[in-house]
Amino acid sequence: MTKTKDIRIEEFNYPLPDERIAKFPLNQRDQSKLLVYRKGKIEESKFSSIINYIPDNSLMIFNNTKVIQARLHFNKVTGAQIEIFCLEPLQPNDYNLCFQSTEGCTWLCMIGNLKKWKEGKLSKEIKVGDITLTLCAERIETIGNTHKVSFTWDDPNINFADILDAIGELPIPPYLNRDTQESDLETYQTVYSKIKGSVAAPTAGLHFTENVFLALNDKNVDCEELTLHVGAGTFQPVKSELIADHTMHTEFISVNRSLIERIINNKGKLIAVGTTSVRTLESLYYIGERLAQTSGDNPDDLKVTQWQPYAKEYTLDAKEALKNILAYLDKTGTDRLVTSTQIMIAPGYKFRIVEGIVTNFHQPQSTLLLLVSAFVDGNWKEIYDYALNNDFRFLSYGDSSILLP
Repeated sequence: MTKTKDIRIEEFNYPLPDERIAKFPLNQRDQSKLLVYRKGKIEESKFSSIINYIPDNSLMIFNNTKVIQARLHFNKVTGAQIEIFCLEPLQPNDYNLCFQSTEGCTWLCMIGNLKKWKEGKLSKEIKVGDITLTLCAERIETIGNTHKVSFTWDDPNINFADILDAIGELPIPPYLNRDTQESDLETYQTVYSKIKGSVAAPTAGLHFTENVFLALNDKNVDCEELTLHVGAGTFQPVKSELIADHTMHTEFISVNRSLIERIINNKGKLIAVGTTSVRTLESLYYIGERLAQTSGDNPDDLKVTQWQPYAKEYTLDAKEALKNILAYLDKTGTDRLVTSTQIMIAPGYKFRIVEGIVTNFHQPQSTLLLLVSAFVDGNWKEIYDYALNNDFRFLSYGDSSILLP
């Protein structure tokens, strides 16, 4: 672990001119460029042709999270505008229960223009469909650079999901340097998004279309889904000199029993669509390994910590680890594993489950770039130099790659 922790983030910097950052997606999602990295060699294609690079009998796994309209704007009587960015639910601490809440709920939030909101409640009259109600926000506690905010409203017929849908703003990435537009409501969601909870899209999935899925089906490539709700931390570059001093953000994950069984029985390559899918799948190994040592009765036994993968030499077979999770689900009488992960995947990491990745091109000095480097045995610079020299578009609305070491 010492070697990994001693990585200097400046080694993962590269020049990214603003004009190379895609501000909007292409009109046709699957007409984006695709960089293919196979066994150390690079070639260029179109995303609509990705089927030509997927090995037979592969299992592709997608993150079906849906981006919520998480930004709420309030105006004080002084005219000052306060922005509240909902990050994760605290009370209730389950996403579905919080979205279904009527009259009140509490979220961990970031606050814009905080200096203008020192105390007191904020309130605004809003319209949800034909119903007019008053929404209030009260800051309860500061937690680091985030805040616990309580929301209340005066109509029990309206739930919090209704409120976000009615007045919330979709939180597009800050590096786009533009306001959210109506088109983002569609283009910043994958076509298979289902489970509300993310504040950022799993952007590798933005390239997939119905035609691409039909092609995958024709080639007998199986497609399965999991859920990781992407947090705002995904946009945060590593600011410390050594990655040892960087704190990874924690994210909520949810995996069905049927997916775990499918992975155990998989005979071909397992290809993760997006780094969020990678983090979820790799976290399963460490959850299963922990369950070999503990009962799982303590919820913390299921949480993957930042440096857990580097804590010792792990010898448990991946399929045995997954079987431990199935045994835990049997014991608890549930068909879904719900927990959180803080996993840090960086050079020195040993991949346990994932054998291929579909991913976009990431920010300099980011944890996502560290993950890519770990997967391609340090050859990230060769890949990114090719993309920069061949007019690939970068970041969330940019082009993509398929990595098959």
